[in-house]
Amino acid sequence: MALMLVKFDLKKRVKLAQTVWFMYWFAVMAGVLVLSMGLFFKIELRKRSELMDNNESHFLPNLLIFMGLVACGINAFGGKVCYDSLDPTKFLKWKPMLKSFLLFCMGFNALLMVTALLCFLMRIPLQFTLAEGLKNGMRYYKDTDTPGRCYMKRTLDLMQIEFRCCGNENYRDWFEIQWVSNRYLDFSSKEVKDRIGSNVDGQYLMDGVPFSCCNPSSPRPCIQHHMTNNSAYYSYDHYTEELNVWKRGCRYAMVSYYGGLMNTIGFLVMLVTLLEVGVTIGLQYIDSSLSTLANPEDPESESEGWILEKTVKETFTDIMDKMKSMGKGTKVEEGEEAGVATVS
Repeated sequence: MALMLVKFDLKKRVKLAQTVWFMYWFAVMAGVLVLSMGLFFKIELRKRSELMDNNESHFLPNLLIFMGLVACGINAFGGKVCYDSLDPTKFLKWKPMLKSFLLFCMGFNALLMVTALLCFLMRIPLQFTLAEGLKNGMRYYKDTDTPGRCYMKRTLDLMQIEFRCCGNENYRDWFEIQWVSNRYLDFSSKEVKDRIGSNVDGQYLMDGVPFSCCNPSSPRPCIQHHMTNNSAYYSYDHYTEELNVWKRGCRYAMVSYYGGLMNTIGFLVMLVTLLEVGVTIGLQYIDSSLSTLANPEDPESESEGWILEKTVKETFTDIMDKMKSMGKGTKVEEGEEAGVATVS
């Protein structure tokens, strides 16, 4: 017995074809939406590509762009098939390729669902990519005269201002690296010599942060140097006082931003997947209802439509039997070839 069997007359078939045709062109717009989201996501990642540890982070936007393009193509083709199904004579030219097209649509829908799941799961590798990328970026902050790194200071400053964050994990990350170029250090100064000689790496470390870490909402002028020295400022205690720099780390801020973006995209892609499944089912009903006309020469005769010609269990059994028969056929061919080789 067919799965979800529905009886159709001419009026129902026309209404079905019109509805599915409309859904297909709506799905074309959905494909454009997926394509646009992929392009937007790729642009957002490229804005801060210097802070990404590798290029794998662009896999997801590239996949979204690809899926959007394919969705536009197959939905436009499906819409044309639905339009021609209003005239059974025009529909005949699509009939030989329709089964293959429906199988392709099923595979596309499965891949679209995988894409939606990847949007939710890629947050985890993004954390590691950003952690390593921000760490390297902070290390190159001072290299304003080095080709290929001269824009890193600007990139990090703009990022910290835009995302209202400071450092990788927090503002104290700046205490562990030299972020002032040697070009701006007076090596004849005793303070500079003492700071460089106080660590084995020979770096000029200090308890300070770049200006971009300052919170403009703070009522007190920004304290960005000697942050752990209570005696350096009047009425100041860095243990108890609310510091006027951003306390949130940039890795957390960027993961929250990109993670929220990916969750939104993933949700929308899931909705697009449901729409694609709907139009695929609709096209299957159109195909089966036109294939089972009681009188093929009379377009007004009744017919039956279904999702599967048999039950799920019977369909699965048939597929397994076909796979087994194909396997046996291959073995027989190999045996015949071996026999011919022996006789030779």
